Amino acid sequence: MIPIKIKKIVEYAILPKRAYEYDAGFDLYSSEENILKPNERKLVKTGIAIEMPLNYHAEIRPRSGLAIKHGITVLNAPATIDSGYRGEIQVILINHSDEEFLVNKGERIAQLLFSKVDSIAFEEVEELSDTTRGEKGFGSSGV
Repeated sequence: MIPIKIKKIVEYAILPKRAYEYDAGFDLYSSEENILKPNERKLVKTGIAIEMPLNYHAEIRPRSGLAIKHGITVLNAPATIDSGYRGEIQVILINHSDEEFLVNKGERIAQLLFSKVDSIAFEEVEELSDTTRGEKGFGSSGV
């Protein structure tokens, strides 16, 4: 188990939890009520802050149910929370539907996933090794 410290910024905040024991993501809950108009984006507060070990980061990802049923998703998905951040976790939601959407206080709005971060060292070189793919980019593998 990796220890993640968590602080409630508001008393009524709901701590992240998994829907099922072995789910990868922890549900994040809104700590406030918001109305998202069609094509509007808003920063929604969760009322919590976390402290992770230095070699970890967290990602905020959309909830599939909100996306398919209401057209609500995380605008900058996946959003990254670095281990040094100690502020409130907030989620940028966007309404891609043609109808207003009410975000209720205590509603599940996103998922939080944790990952280990490896140390990376860039090495500048004159040439890179050849591969079958080479420089082929977007759409290069066919339909």
